[in-house]
Amino acid sequence: MSSVATVTARPLRVLLVAPRFLPFMGGVELHVAEVARRFAAAGVVTTILTTDLTGELPPEETMDDVVVRRVRARPAQRDYYVAPGIYTEIARGDWDVVHVQGYHTFVAPMAMHAAVRLRLPYVLTFHAGGHSSRLRHAVRPLQFALLRPLLARAERLVALAPYEIDRYSRQLDLPRERFALIPNGCDLPTVAGVGSASDRALIASIGRLERYKGHHRILEAFPEIARRRSDARLWLAGGGPYEMQLRRMARRLGVEDRVEIRGVPAADRRQMAAELSRVKVAVLLSEFETQPIAALEALAAGCRLVVADTPGLSVLADDGLAREVPLGSSPEAVAAAVLEELERPRISDPPKLPTWDECADKLLDLYLSVTRMRRGSPALSSSALPAE
Repeated sequence: MSSVATVTARPLRVLLVAPRFLPFMGGVELHVAEVARRFAAAGVVTTILTTDLTGELPPEETMDDVVVRRVRARPAQRDYYVAPGIYTEIARGDWDVVHVQGYHTFVAPMAMHAAVRLRLPYVLTFHAGGHSSRLRHAVRPLQFALLRPLLARAERLVALAPYEIDRYSRQLDLPRERFALIPNGCDLPTVAGVGSASDRALIASIGRLERYKGHHRILEAFPEIARRRSDARLWLAGGGPYEMQLRRMARRLGVEDRVEIRGVPAADRRQMAAELSRVKVAVLLSEFETQPIAALEALAAGCRLVVADTPGLSVLADDGLAREVPLGSSPEAVAAAVLEELERPRISDPPKLPTWDECADKLLDLYLSVTRMRRGSPALSSSALPAE
């Protein structure tokens, strides 16, 4: 990772605007945390602007030399919340670049509108994922149409996976040159093997506990797995609103004594690495993912991987990194695929995957190119700077 990125005579000042941040857990939250602390370590003045639905989190705190500011958002029980304080906080700062993380709440248009009004350069990463609401899926074309004027004014639009560039350039009728491909990182800390004999048939379904994430699909298949493998256990690794339904399903299926439902704090990457070192097969049967960090981390940890044939996941199977099953597979078919993977050894030589250092470096280069164009002055390339 590079250090002390500057624009003209002062350190680069970056504002990351995210709908949610730690202690909440999810892909966007993890992405922002990982790149923000690397920016700060590189000498970038880094601020995260996010929301608080509870009113119980500190309005401002510092984590790893990153300032985190929170504004109230409502309604508290929905994820499309409105946070007028976003505009005010952007207006009171002095930013070289505003980076909007995700487009799926009202936080994004508020942040982009503020940047336009204040003549601040901004970029946006889509972070597009699935949703359990069919209505939300149905209105996304309208949402894109309404957002297009603001998206078109972004300096660059950041995609996590190549297919996003194809998809969004068509949907927004914008040239591909307006997009930048910067994948998530997926590297975890190295931990000594902590597995035991009791873990040789541990299966993990990783991700936020939402219906669209597909945890219920592996749970429905687990009675057949348990019947054929007496040592099999299932860990639903996450937290979220679908937890009680999953617990009831486990009781109804008669497997609750062999199913654990428990998340890992998003910021505790060492614990996640230790947990994944115990897992034999990771399963992701989500209806939609962009570039699934959980799947990539499982691969990096040596887990066998079973995925659904859905966007973002099927590309892993196409690259020979995962076993693919149709999303509509029967529980018996899912069980058969998982059982076959349980018989195979853990991956001893995991594939080389993108790192968070690489992700942060590419984002810094993007910010510097944006400020160079805006200021008409030379900016220091982050890749030309001494590594940590």
